[in-house]
Amino acid sequence: MRRARRRLLVAGVVQGVGFRPFVYSTAAELALSGSVSNDSSGVIIEVEGAPADLAEFARRMRERPPPLAVVESVRESDIPVRGGTGFHIAGTSRTGGGRTLASPDVAMCADCARELADPGNRRYRHPFINCTNCGPRFTIIADLPYDRDRTSMADFAMCECCAREYADPADRRFHAQPIACPECGPTLTFDARSAGGLSPGSKSPVEERNTGSIAFSRAWRSVEANVLAQAVRHPEDDVLTQTPRNAGEFALAQARELLRASGILAVKGIGGYHLACDAADEAAVAQLRRRKRRGDKPFAVMVPDLATARTIAEVDETSAALLTGPQRPIVLLARKAGALADSLAPGNPDLGIMIAYTPLHVLLFGGPGDRPGPQVLVMTSGNLGGEPICYDDAGARERLAELADGWLSHNRRILVPCDDSVVRVVDGIELPIRRSRGYAPLPLALPVPVPPTLAIGGDLKNTCAVADGRYAWLSQHIGDMDDLATLRAFEEAERHLEVLTGVRPIQLAADAHPLYRSTAWARQHAGERPVRNVQHHHAHIASVMGEHGLGESATVVGLAFDGTGFGPDGAVWGGEVLLAGYKGYRRLAHLKYVPLAGGDASVQRPYRMALAHLRAAGIEWSDDISAVAACPADERRVLAHQFETGLGCVPTSSMGRLFDAVSSLAGVRHIADYEAQAAIELEGISRGIDPAAGTSGTAYRFGIDREADPVVIDPAPVIAAVVRDATGGVAPAVIGARFHDAVARLVLELANAFAGESTTVALSGGVFQNALLLSQSRTVLRENGFHVLSHRRLPPNDGGLAFGQILASGAG
Repeated sequence: MRRARRRLLVAGVVQGVGFRPFVYSTAAELALSGSVSNDSSGVIIEVEGAPADLAEFARRMRERPPPLAVVESVRESDIPVRGGTGFHIAGTSRTGGGRTLASPDVAMCADCARELADPGNRRYRHPFINCTNCGPRFTIIADLPYDRDRTSMADFAMCECCAREYADPADRRFHAQPIACPECGPTLTFDARSAGGLSPGSKSPVEERNTGSIAFSRAWRSVEANVLAQAVRHPEDDVLTQTPRNAGEFALAQARELLRASGILAVKGIGGYHLACDAADEAAVAQLRRRKRRGDKPFAVMVPDLATARTIAEVDETSAALLTGPQRPIVLLARKAGALADSLAPGNPDLGIMIAYTPLHVLLFGGPGDRPGPQVLVMTSGNLGGEPICYDDAGARERLAELADGWLSHNRRILVPCDDSVVRVVDGIELPIRRSRGYAPLPLALPVPVPPTLAIGGDLKNTCAVADGRYAWLSQHIGDMDDLATLRAFEEAERHLEVLTGVRPIQLAADAHPLYRSTAWARQHAGERPVRNVQHHHAHIASVMGEHGLGESATVVGLAFDGTGFGPDGAVWGGEVLLAGYKGYRRLAHLKYVPLAGGDASVQRPYRMALAHLRAAGIEWSDDISAVAACPADERRVLAHQFETGLGCVPTSSMGRLFDAVSSLAGVRHIADYEAQAAIELEGISRGIDPAAGTSGTAYRFGIDREADPVVIDPAPVIAAVVRDATGGVAPAVIGARFHDAVARLVLELANAFAGESTTVALSGGVFQNALLLSQSRTVLRENGFHVLSHRRLPPNDGGLAFGQILASGAG
């Protein structure tokens, strides 16, 4: 029989995902000999046998890889036949000149979940169970190739049993770098003393700081008795057995009791610390909100399974798939009334829900034989509002000392912080809100090749990115660049991304805003490398174009609606219609400028934007208008002077600020505790409402000055209609529905006006996180023959800016 030998180089996400065992089993099935190894280019395979079997082997590499693998390319070459029998896996990775890709952290798989619950399995109830198909990856990797000595698992020597599994190509844990068991892996600890002196029999931080929390203290003092009653004991002498397994069980039992007693627990997860409490306990939720200085910003919750999620929210088929998939993001779902504490998401009809994605989280809820803890937990990032997530143990103990009543921790180091991802479903399609755990650092294909580039992103919801050739890698969510801690987190994320990808940027891309901290960082760290500034809204449109793979010469009519972005004329843009390609843009239309007085002061107090729009519309500031009544008299006088003289004002065309203004005029929200709160609450009450309801039934309509260049969109008629309805007793929900309907019809009118430029319409910017507006806009555009681009893999908010910056700077 004629034999041949081939060398295959498989590039992509192929390390730490069970690729080498897959290669081994495929070769064995096809009776092929040879070897497989890793290097920095990917997976290298030499395989020998009958030509037909070699062709089938290569086909499976391309078309049937392991579930977590992302095969970028398979390059084949013929090499001399060497003979021999058997197939082996090289024990040591080699280094080379190529690039491999790191896998994101992945939720516990079904096989590990079964073993976790099996009393006959040696990993029964092991909080760190994992295999090649699941577990931590991105957050424990220091360098590539992905071998154990380059991860934080290097701290743990494998026991004999784990070493056998690790070395067995037929085992599910073959070369699973985080492999561990109760005998040799990380261990759990519970510590209340570090949280300000809390231990059984002592006062809690709650009691020390809040004399109304005596009930918590009394409940906590019963914890030790409850925990000891459940402790695993030696059958002969009835003494608590001191083993890692029992120490972990004891720690979990203490943590559950703390949660039952209305306490706040710091939990060390995969990418950082969470703060957890009973989501049905109003007092605990309110206390956590006060300690985190969170204002009214909603909390996300964690549940043990899909069945529990269905008891607290409306879960459709797409949402269920997201909740239970390997990424396990937070999914924004319509909440069911009365199921949980109202203070979880004040004024918001949605609730962010995730299903337990690590074995530690599963065990925290309790299982057979446990005294169960609460079955719905607040699970929010371990930090103060505005700070990056805590992930190193020493920093967490210091920064969370005034927030937590106890720590459930472990001794596996987190090398890279990574927040939870957030998505929502609009018309059955996933819409990312925050792309982080489970997704980062998976690459995104670029429709045009770019030189090695570092994109800095923006100042809000920051992510950075590196790119080279046809691929870009976005970092995990970093946060708002408003303090030194976030800037340090940015620098660490950027360095780690370069290490994992091997990209050495020769240019930087940054936002065109001269005062952005991110832009200043780019200038300070560029050295001799050029910094290419990209206009904010051009980056938004380039991002959604690139996500859909549009070619180098493509142009679209791009609608970039958001809260803020620096315009070349010095104004704050945000209601923009651009004729855009990757190389540049032309401003076709924009929302009419109104004065933004005091910058962030007007963002935090929507009534100020309402007064600005009233003045621009020529409407008197009457006390029967709720927004006017909400503005203190002294502040009203100052605003009138500012609007008259322009003192402390910047002109803005922001659609986000218009949503704020309408929310205040309708009486929905006058003061915002978190970004976009006024718009979010306006959307929430508007869902399912007929815009024609109410006494007048009159639709709102924007004015459009088509003679101007660029075209000017005048919101004054809409503002007048909102005031008329609000003072006439029309319900805020109806006003909100009419406003959303008006903006969606404006989108169609603008698309029609510029259809001669392009019939492809791209929607981007934070305003298009609004599910009601996005759904209505896509529907009316498609019904009228337009090709619509909207985000599916990247957030429409500033979390997607870096991708757009790469494309715009690379094409320029």
